[in-house]
Amino acid sequence: MSHDQAAILEVRGLHKSFGSLEVLKGVDLVVRPRELVFVIGPSGSGKSTLLRCCNRLEEPNAGAIRIEGADILAPGVDINAVRQRIGMVFQSFNLYPHLDALGNVTLALRKVAGRSREQAEAAGMAALERVGLAEKAKSYPNELSGGQQQRVAIARAIALEPVVMLFDEPTSALDPELVGSVLAVMRELRESGMTMVVVSHEMRFARSAADRVVFMDHGRILEEGPPARIFNAPEHPRIREFIASIEH
Repeated sequence: MSHDQAAILEVRGLHKSFGSLEVLKGVDLVVRPRELVFVIGPSGSGKSTLLRCCNRLEEPNAGAIRIEGADILAPGVDINAVRQRIGMVFQSFNLYPHLDALGNVTLALRKVAGRSREQAEAAGMAALERVGLAEKAKSYPNELSGGQQQRVAIARAIALEPVVMLFDEPTSALDPELVGSVLAVMRELRESGMTMVVVSHEMRFARSAADRVVFMDHGRILEEGPPARIFNAPEHPRIREFIASIEH
């Protein structure tokens, strides 16, 4: 199968099972530069597993995944180099409690990217600046709100200058009043040209910020298209039901 030269992320025929449970049943997804792709669907539809396969936190059983044309499932691939190119932000912030915000952001720059302390701190401060937290550089995670901790986690990912960012339910652990600050950072990233794949239930954000919405159900992509079509005139009644169920 010929692959898409213009794609930043290309997933073809992806299958993943956990024991006898088939979670992904042949997923194809192509993400182009500067695109924000929103993945929606009910719990258990395989959305998070899809993201986790894209940076090999989960190993697919079959299929191909390419980043900028390079097969990341090939034998002998340097997985640390791959993960530098694919930023990942989770539901939980996974910050080190004993490191301040800057320390959390610079750790990977020094350990994974091999930067000097000076280079790492300069890049780390620039990343904190981008998420609006430069003044919290010396604060520890327990001194930050959930929204601030998540923004530090985003800074940690963007400091490595990835070519694509994957967000797995980035706001679902946050108090409602803190969600906006994280979505604002994601919107700014999109406007600055970052390629992003977002799994989230934030439908207003999907309607206003996504280039494309992908609906997954039972391990397959049922439909994809521009937000206006998926939200207002989907082909599948299943999608209408799902959107009605969460937009109360």
